[in-house]
Order: sequence, then C-alpha cells, then structure tokens
Amino acid sequence: MEFHYVDLRGFCYATEDEERVEAALRHYLPDDYPVEREMTEGHHGDSIAVLSARVDNADDVRYVMNRVLEAGERQRIIEEIEERVDDDCSFHLRLDKQTAYEDVSALGDGLHLRAKVEAYPAKREKAVEAVRRSLEAEG
Repeated sequence: MEFHYVDLRGFCYATEDEERVEAALRHYLPDDYPVEREMTEGHHGDSIAVLSARVDNADDVRYVMNRVLEAGERQRIIEEIEERVDDDCSFHLRLDKQTAYEDVSALGDGLHLRAKVEAYPAKREKAVEAVRRSLEAEG
C-alpha cells in the first residue's frame, strides 16, 4: 500500500449509541487498536462524540485498506480516484457506519477515512498515480 498513515473518524450524535459507533469504527481497525474520544458541540448545541484512530504502522495500514476493499467497490474507487485525492496528497473515502457495525464493509456515510499518500515529489498527480497503482496491484 502506498500510504504513510490512515485516519479513521466517526461521529456519534446524541441519538446514537456510542458503543455501536465505536464498534463500527473498530470493524476497520486491527484488534485492540486505540480509539480516541473527543467531545464537541453541534450546530444546535447538541453533544457529539468524535471517535478517531490513526493507523501508521505499515502492516496495520494494509489491514485497514484490505478491510475497506472488502466492500467490493475497488473499480468504482479506481474510477473516482481523481475526486478522492486532494491537493495535500490525501486519499478520502466515506464508509457506511451501519453496515460496518454489522461487520460488513461498504462505501456510504457515517465514517470518514483519510489516508496520506506516499508520493514523491508530494504532488497531487503523483499521489493519484500512486493510489491507482496500489489499488490495481492489489486487485
């Protein structure tokens, strides 16, 4: 995999069970991986717990990305690489929180993945090429 690290983040709104949101996030993480919790406030003053984890060990990054690719959306992701890599050489995906809680990988909404792409020089075009090469090689 062509990534320095992967950040995973999920938001737990007042109407949600925080344990379920954490379980959804953990679907993508290696066993016993630390999850941080930060409290913030929504637009209407409601409490929101932000659960996050940074994965920076190469084997663990590979684990996370392999879990993501279980969604069976590799070709769609490859086709959308241009939209998923930003000018800071980060690769972005949104993952379905509900299916992750059910231990199934899927693109969707509720969980955010940001992976810092290894690209030299660190330019968007090089990052797009690196992600494409990585996804095509893994397939």
